[in-house]
Amino acid sequence: MLSLSVILCWALFLPMEMEKQPSTANRNSRTVVQLDFHFQEQPYSENSDTLYYTPYRHLKWDDFQGTPSVNGPSAAVSYTSFAYEGSSRLYKDTLHITLQLQVFFIKSASWVRPDSKTAYGLAHEQLHFDITRLVVERFKQRLKQTALNRDDYDSVIQYQYLEAFKEMNRFQYAFDRETHSGMNAAAQEKWREKVTMGLKNNGNLPEELGNDINRIPFIPH
Repeated sequence: MLSLSVILCWALFLPMEMEKQPSTANRNSRTVVQLDFHFQEQPYSENSDTLYYTPYRHLKWDDFQGTPSVNGPSAAVSYTSFAYEGSSRLYKDTLHITLQLQVFFIKSASWVRPDSKTAYGLAHEQLHFDITRLVVERFKQRLKQTALNRDDYDSVIQYQYLEAFKEMNRFQYAFDRETHSGMNAAAQEKWREKVTMGLKNNGNLPEELGNDINRIPFIPH
């Protein structure tokens, strides 16, 4: 059985667009910061190369439209990542920050070998996509717990994004390592249970899993 793996290499974050504000001298130092989050979900389109994450539609092998690699041990590759777009608006003493969160799968960069289109293999690739969505939920929850002010909120959000991207790589690496890239069915089932729990619980994972993964350095392979 060929191994299954994932590539995660596309990072994207966009600077905030903020409406024109009064001069610094007139700023209220007691400005309240309010964060609003929205996940970008679009109806499935065969013509789009980008597939946004939705819990109501799982990956299909038809989504893997890239050319399979003839070298290496991988039977399939999922190109998943996440990004955000942000805007802000100051109204009286409240700074409203809106983040549009995007969890996506790129069809043309994802591929599967013709003889490897099994239900089990597809479940492995779906878990990679689920892990990306889980990390974004954790990113969102960390931002909710982070002190933000109107002078440097953009850089703080970008820092948390980069930390989340590193965490995503650690999670994906740990998943492939512990399941032997899909070869260990029992380990994959344990990961499925834990990821499902995390998605239902605002990104919170069993303590031992979160602690173990955060100690793992990411080593590209």
